Amino acid sequence: MCSLLRNICAYSMTEHNFPVLQNDRILKTIRGEPVDRVPVWIMRQAGRYLPEFQEVRAKHDFFDVCQNPSLACEVTLQPIKRFDLDASIIFSDILTIPQAMGLTVEMVSKVGPVLPHPLNDPSDLSRLVKPEVEKDLKYVGDAITLTRHKLEGKVPLIGFTGAPWTLMGYMIQGGGSSTMAKPRTWLYKYPNESHQLLKLITDVVVDYLVMQVKAGAQLLQVFESNGDYLNDELFSKYSLPYLITISNEVKAKLKEQNVMQIVFPKGVTMNSLEMLAKVQCYDVIGLDWTVDPVEARNRLGTNVTLQGNMDPCALFATPDNISHRAQQMVEVIGKSRYIANLGHGILPDTPISSVEAFIKGVHEV
Repeated sequence: MCSLLRNICAYSMTEHNFPVLQNDRILKTIRGEPVDRVPVWIMRQAGRYLPEFQEVRAKHDFFDVCQNPSLACEVTLQPIKRFDLDASIIFSDILTIPQAMGLTVEMVSKVGPVLPHPLNDPSDLSRLVKPEVEKDLKYVGDAITLTRHKLEGKVPLIGFTGAPWTLMGYMIQGGGSSTMAKPRTWLYKYPNESHQLLKLITDVVVDYLVMQVKAGAQLLQVFESNGDYLNDELFSKYSLPYLITISNEVKAKLKEQNVMQIVFPKGVTMNSLEMLAKVQCYDVIGLDWTVDPVEARNRLGTNVTLQGNMDPCALFATPDNISHRAQQMVEVIGKSRYIANLGHGILPDTPISSVEAFIKGVHEV
């Protein structure tokens, strides 16, 4: 792998000579074309529930894995080798962007991401830097390129980013939170500076996604993981405009290299989902486990592909029950313009047998 990685790093961003894609089921589904079965992948499918991932993590720090293209490639491929999935997603983290913008991010065991020096007030915006994405986040691009070769065309590779509001939340809160009170306070107390920060992040996100596609990503997902902290008013002001900008600017910069885009606005209201569908920027809207998929299909229309939305906790039921639930999910949402997934990332202690049962249930419809 080392010699291949050296060769990849020597390529220009457009001279990769990737293997031909053999399974385009997920891409055909997004385009509204008929498929033989519903495509399925799992958010956080490369992660702690896999014993082979735990072996890697026992030897390496989390962000060391993210920043080492060979290791990131290795763990990206782990679920593809084990399960019959229709897409891979590069192993990385949404907080690579705050890191590149000058903030320290630590992954603390049993706590999660911690930013020990968050943005406390608008004066702290001066601490942020505008990164050179193709230099400062090159390790992600190298991991994508290496993974595309190692996949040998088996399935498409998804690149991803956190959305601006979600990243702003971590940068101000200093980590995860049950309320995200500090960043939400900024929206009311410092509205102009909030927009300033969101614009800074958006510019980096656009460059980051463009770089990922040039490196080999065949599909993109934008994670608005902290969407559940926004009511309709806040979503319309502080999330939606930046999601629109990201989609439009990525398309404009990529032109003929453009790829399809997924957005996952976790926890937003049905009204906010409708707002997102009406602007017609994203090809796929991901649904979290709290959303009624029938209502979503009725209100969001048939021109957008839906993704989701089994409760990750449902994977702790019996295998038969899991398969039955997966079948029901597919039957309710319908096989057209639908990608089966969970309604959020898979939990770290999920049994392997449960993942197998979930995939089996989807495939049996």
